[in-house]
Amino acid sequence: MTDPTAARREQVAALGPFFAFETHAADSQPAAPWRTLREVAREESGVLRDRIGAVRASLAARGGRPAGAVELRVAASVAHLGLVARVLSPVLGLTALYGPPSRPPTLDDLRWHSGLGGAFALSLPRETVTGADTGGARAAAELLDGPVRELTDAVAAFSVSRRVLWGNVASAVHGAAAGIASAAPAPARPARAAALLFLHHPRLRDAHTLDGAPGSPNDRFRRRSCCLIYRAAPDAAGATCGDCVLVRP
Repeated sequence: MTDPTAARREQVAALGPFFAFETHAADSQPAAPWRTLREVAREESGVLRDRIGAVRASLAARGGRPAGAVELRVAASVAHLGLVARVLSPVLGLTALYGPPSRPPTLDDLRWHSGLGGAFALSLPRETVTGADTGGARAAAELLDGPVRELTDAVAAFSVSRRVLWGNVASAVHGAAAGIASAAPAPARPARAAALLFLHHPRLRDAHTLDGAPGSPNDRFRRRSCCLIYRAAPDAAGATCGDCVLVRP
């Protein structure tokens, strides 16, 4: 049987590793090694704590230090940025190429198997991939108020400021739009339009400043918080990100 999502998956994956995904039937049960992303938001599962611990150890190893030398909140923020970027990027890719999904995924819909050092494996319901809506504001709101908020709430329990966490989300949205514009000029314009729907949402409106359109030549995006990754380096003297509030214009 021909997979109706195959062509779309291939075209979205061509935008970069954070856009790539597999698909599954929405009513199917995950088979190992796949797990639902809902587990990450459940404190009792320990999945998020384990992932933050792995990120912490990885960050510390870069500086030749033990894991405890990196603040837990720093590792939690970095882990959160990776999670939300991975969730948002495929949806922005699909929106730029085919229009916003009529059925945005929930944490129960999304499946993953963990890995560090890059984009972890992600699977979306086929209904999310094949359906398209006429407008993107609803899809943006459902993602930000649903799975992204739930992941953000879960990570906030690790003593990370919500201002920092929503700044991570804004940075992930902007990064995805810029990545699309860099990889494929044709969908750059719809990618910018989709990103603006996210960035204008009340949850992100105060998390950044933006002059120009995301990913355009006159793009001047800056978040209003820091993801804290510079503090993972010895003496908290690491490099800051290009969109960081600590970087002088």
